[in-house]
Amino acid sequence: MYGQELATVYEIFYRSRGKDWTAEAEDVTRLVRTRMPQAQTLLDVACGTGAHLTAFREHFEEVEGLEIAPPMLDLARERLPGTTVHEGDMRDFALERTFDAVVCMFCAIGYLGTVAEMRAAVRAMSDHLSPGGVLVIEPWWFPEDHIEGYVAGDLGQEDGLTVARISHSTLQGRATRMEVRFLVGDSAGIREFTEIDVLTLFTKDEYTQAFIDADCSVEYLPGAPTGRGLFVGIRH
Repeated sequence: MYGQELATVYEIFYRSRGKDWTAEAEDVTRLVRTRMPQAQTLLDVACGTGAHLTAFREHFEEVEGLEIAPPMLDLARERLPGTTVHEGDMRDFALERTFDAVVCMFCAIGYLGTVAEMRAAVRAMSDHLSPGGVLVIEPWWFPEDHIEGYVAGDLGQEDGLTVARISHSTLQGRATRMEVRFLVGDSAGIREFTEIDVLTLFTKDEYTQAFIDADCSVEYLPGAPTGRGLFVGIRH
């Protein structure tokens, strides 16, 4: 997952379907400030290429990122000179500091394979919150939302690259298995690669209990930013 080939074209096909990392970060900032008006520090867990983090940097005095995939980590560090982006696993990271807000966006938590791993990640994030700090997690779909055989397609063109992406989803145990095929064309020719994504369909109750057991309040806000909603908690 998230090898060099994908990292290079990752944002192109999402922009082609209208994803706006800046607008999403602004909306999350408003959620955080509504609950903690004085919030000035933020950690973006599974920050990917740093697209959200770039926008968060405009709204918070200090931001940091955490990313496990080296190709994405390299792009985030290149994009955000002067901003600390840690290499780490959301299940067991320890940065020896706390933040006013910790966020985990774009369904990254769904890549964890078990409820125990998801709970460990929520606990690790909560442990990095100052008292009264705000935790925001964007989940993957819930089990009742799974559509067997779902097919999605995207076509993006930027900076001399044309990227076509098509995915097919099936149920694998209690997870969505997406086979994702890419065609990438540029002046040198056309290349093809395949990624397999497996995202666990955790239940709303499982997320809720994970927040509670990690010493956070919890509310679920359906809908935005990508149709899956957000879990928002405040550290006791």
